Amino acid sequence: MSTITTQQLPREIAGKLLDIEAVALRPSEPFTWTSGLKSPIYCDNRLTMSYPEVRELIAEGFAALIREQYPDAEVIAGTATAGIPHAAWVAQKLNLPMVYIRDKAKGHGKQNQIEGRVQAGQKVVVIEDLISTGGSSLKAALAVREAGATVSAVLAIFSYQFPQAGQAFADAGMPLATLSNYSALIEVAAQRGIVREGEIASLQAWREDPQSYGK
Repeated sequence: MSTITTQQLPREIAGKLLDIEAVALRPSEPFTWTSGLKSPIYCDNRLTMSYPEVRELIAEGFAALIREQYPDAEVIAGTATAGIPHAAWVAQKLNLPMVYIRDKAKGHGKQNQIEGRVQAGQKVVVIEDLISTGGSSLKAALAVREAGATVSAVLAIFSYQFPQAGQAFADAGMPLATLSNYSALIEVAAQRGIVREGEIASLQAWREDPQSYGK
């Protein structure tokens, strides 16, 4: 991989996610998420931990993006739990301190929400595995802000590209970037014959209005 700005990286990572079955597409028989939402895609990026080549590609992608766009980053933060290992690998590559952010503060001890040391005024990059609506990722980033630090950006492996997620990050004034995304995944899946030509419009419609999908 040369740099994160190459057009090949989103497709390359999408291909790897398909290879290891971290992402599955099933437009003719949608999955049902915990929320009850019908979805033609299921994504489990935790599987990337088990594949050294894939996790290395992801770590290099994050590191290159940070070097290029956020070179003044001082701390790498992982979201609990899926963002933690990726944050650790990236922090190691960049020789930066690493912390992780709980979903909520502990109910005992020091009642920390951020584990590790982040100081007021430090510039923090938050690492996430997946962006859906963006709610949990924004919650983690806001916890960093509440600790007095600055969030340079939230970075994720993959995004469903829901319009409401982009709007939520924009409203919060929070930069967001991802290594790969739904559009790149559909392109690769179509090239490989995983999805048929007639299914592409349905897949794109889900991204625009997931609540109405399958109804």
